Amino acid sequence: MHAFDVLGDPVRRRILELLADGERSSGAITAVIREEFEISQSAVSQHLRVLRDNGFATVRAEGTHRLYSVDAAPLQEVDMWLERFRRFWHRHLDALATELVRGRRERRSTGSGPNTKKSEDP
Repeated sequence: MHAFDVLGDPVRRRILELLADGERSSGAITAVIREEFEISQSAVSQHLRVLRDNGFATVRAEGTHRLYSVDAAPLQEVDMWLERFRRFWHRHLDALATELVRGRRERRSTGSGPNTKKSEDP
């Protein structure tokens, strides 16, 4: 399965978001995903299997618990593929940053802004 096929599913993306914060048990993952997506425990297990089988997640047993974590290798491959497209959004992000700085300067020079009190007319 291609990386974007794996990442194309919102449930799998959410599982990876959870795992990005650190290792989690299958039970903890299942609880969050079942609540957010209203799917069965079996369906969550299928998504975990897809992530494992395609190298996006690793699992280790600790007693009776299965602990999942992110495997960064496939994500690095996706990042390398996206590299050629970054020029399309970096220019826009740089322009946005420039406009934000310009707006801050203008607010400082005019004394206006969210923390500035306006005088009331009598």
